Amino acid sequence: MLLFVLAACGNGESTNNAGNATKEGTSNKEIKKLSVGFVPSRDPAEIVTATEPLKALLTKELAGLGYDVGEVDIMVGTSYEGVGEGLSAGTVDVGLIPGGTYVLYDDGAEVILTATRAGLSNDSDNPVDWNKNEPTEATTNQATSYRAILVAGPSEKGKALAAKVNNGEALTFEDLDNVSWNVMSSSSPAGYIYPALWLKENFGKTITDLSKVVQADSYASAFARLAAGQTDVLVTYADARRDYEATWTTEFDRKASIWDETDLIGVMPAIYNDTVSVSKNSEIMDESLKAALQQAFINIGNTDEGKEVIAIYSHGGYQEAKDTDYDNERKAQELVQQLK
Repeated sequence: MLLFVLAACGNGESTNNAGNATKEGTSNKEIKKLSVGFVPSRDPAEIVTATEPLKALLTKELAGLGYDVGEVDIMVGTSYEGVGEGLSAGTVDVGLIPGGTYVLYDDGAEVILTATRAGLSNDSDNPVDWNKNEPTEATTNQATSYRAILVAGPSEKGKALAAKVNNGEALTFEDLDNVSWNVMSSSSPAGYIYPALWLKENFGKTITDLSKVVQADSYASAFARLAAGQTDVLVTYADARRDYEATWTTEFDRKASIWDETDLIGVMPAIYNDTVSVSKNSEIMDESLKAALQQAFINIGNTDEGKEVIAIYSHGGYQEAKDTDYDNERKAQELVQQLK
């Protein structure tokens, strides 16, 4: 994979008489250029266009927090690794990167914020709680993480597993090995990585130890197989059944609703959302600027104009983060390396 080599940004030195905030008798610190890197999770041209207003928003917020920024330079890496490399090298000052990218480059990057998204009405570790509280619905609460879930379908084996779970009985690995699984590619957090971690932590096994595994090319085809009884269980993201609720009784030609015909039999560890991370090796980065950037992004996420900008990544806002929030992601990445 070609890594995105990010050019040095030529950031200027701070003025000697700078303070942390604009106060009477003090001056703002001057920064010639602030480099912000985005990962290419969407079309790069689309990201550049959508995030153009971020330049003015960041400049305005940072000015009120003690920093006069001459230029905000927004760039989109040709790969996720490219932005991680830029943060490590100090050629990118701020990066909006997924948790998986962050933990791979945390030697040179430091997380300061976690993105929030609309939460769901269910978030328990216990699948029975989800099954008793159906359907799963969106809420107005903002969440910093999401779940992967193991869904049992309407096949005879799928119903048997669901009945066992709903009766309060613990599943065995033999139960899970006796059914047909539908998974996504090995790079999918919800469709492979976190389910593999769940199997490892609960049974000392992983997806490669299962006897019957089908890899789907999309969640749509995975749900189609589940509806047809071609597979018994599938792993997916927490609100996927909401996305396929209408399709279940139309395109998939099921007579009952997806909520009546499916149940959860497993809930994976929380997957933390995307990060706002800063470079540990940037010439301009210090504790004061980190704090200012942290507050600036939170403020931007609280405005209508800011929400419109960050919606390109499905972000609803930002909350303060700490490195340990991503420990599950580290475990997942370690497991991925073992599976290679």
